[in-house]
Amino acid sequence: MLLPIENFLTPEETVQCRELLYASEWIDGKATAGGLAAAVKNNLQLDDQCDAAVKIRSLIEAKLTQHPEIISACLPQRMYPPKFNCYQNGGHYGLHVDGAVMTRPDGQQVRTDVSATLFLTEPDSYDGGELMIETQYGAQAVKLNAGDLILYPSTSLHQVLPVTRGQRICSFMWFQSMVADAQQREMLFELDQSIQVLTADRGPKDEEVLRLSGLYHNLLRQWASV
Repeated sequence: MLLPIENFLTPEETVQCRELLYASEWIDGKATAGGLAAAVKNNLQLDDQCDAAVKIRSLIEAKLTQHPEIISACLPQRMYPPKFNCYQNGGHYGLHVDGAVMTRPDGQQVRTDVSATLFLTEPDSYDGGELMIETQYGAQAVKLNAGDLILYPSTSLHQVLPVTRGQRICSFMWFQSMVADAQQREMLFELDQSIQVLTADRGPKDEEVLRLSGLYHNLLRQWASV
């Protein structure tokens, strides 16, 4: 499931983040690439401990924990903290799959079930840089407005096409879900969205709303690992 989240950051928040990032020093992204990824990675990344990274990461994490659609889609158990990258002057990231298990700076391990990319530069400010995600229906090109975020399965083959003009700056992060199976997670998300629509239309005490809500929680009880 590819799920775009529009206006995850407000325009004001996006501009503030971008100004901090423009003023920061970037390092070679290959320093954080492991295995085969290092051979296809050509970008810049921000030092996780620099002031800009700490400030923007805190903002993003606070908003992630309060966003109902992201919570519904990811059913997050753990998160690998947001990182930041920059593509310019032909920078790209060839076809790859994200590592299955990543170790957070605090030593906690995170199984990567859901990947997220948050776009921080406007799409008309750079050429190229599409996030290409392989799906069962073919490759899908993603190039969102600044402040928008895309969720997609970490099992997906994906790449970032070369940026031939301007800069493409994004934040990226991963979630370990309580429900590891992507198909089960997608079904729970669709069911939850239907329950919310019916609740708004019929009210929380409606018999069918209660029935579907019970089904949702019983499926979650069966599939979740906590």
